[in-house]
Amino acid sequence: MEDGMRRRFDKLEASLQSIRREWSDAVRAVLVISGHWETADFVVSSGASPGMVFDYYGFPEHLYHIKYDAPGSPELAMRVHAMLHAGGFACESDAERGYDHGTFSLMKPVYPNGEMPIVQLSVKQDFDPHAHLSVGRLLAPLRDEGVVIIGSGSSFHNLGLRGPAAIEPSRVFDDWLQESLLRTSATERHQRVAMWTLAPNARLAHPREDHLIPLMVALGAAEEEPATLIYHQPDFLGSWALSSFRFGQPALATTQSA
Repeated sequence: MEDGMRRRFDKLEASLQSIRREWSDAVRAVLVISGHWETADFVVSSGASPGMVFDYYGFPEHLYHIKYDAPGSPELAMRVHAMLHAGGFACESDAERGYDHGTFSLMKPVYPNGEMPIVQLSVKQDFDPHAHLSVGRLLAPLRDEGVVIIGSGSSFHNLGLRGPAAIEPSRVFDDWLQESLLRTSATERHQRVAMWTLAPNARLAHPREDHLIPLMVALGAAEEEPATLIYHQPDFLGSWALSSFRFGQPALATTQSA
């Protein structure tokens, strides 16, 4: 966004740019689990040159003409497809799926020129935490093959709750999420996240868990690795507490991108 609203996202944009500076030259592709792609069974994007998916409404016209020309990776898509099938999950390939804003809005600050291959994985419509944690475990070997796994959603996603009424529910849920991911054992954090509906203000924070479920895949892939808070804003758009996390330690880049 090149209008006045963009400045509201400065902290988030800076956190995304800092991610890129932590990636080593060994990173060869990115797998994004997007909360904006829901399917009956898991689906992986397999096109070599994905287009764009503008799955939002009511925004300025120029936001429907964004182009992000990062290549896909049919090879990685085939690998993801095979890994899920080997683990007992139905998975389809979609060569036509383009980049939705769960992908291009975060990847453009990371790679403005779109030079990094990207594959997307959908979330399953049943939103089963255990299934998505299991899929993350199946995908874990990709992390040793130069693939960064990103769960793209939002730690608070209730668009109907804004202003003063959102401040306390958002903060309380964010406190629980940070406690669960940062200050518990690996076993306990998996249990807490899988049972997230028991968290305080859970359904106020996520009336639908489409934006929380990508976290399950990233967490499953991380297994026992420590979590780090890499972005926190207690007053996003004036009222929401939002956080992002990294699992494991980054391999610092040997070259920096401007």
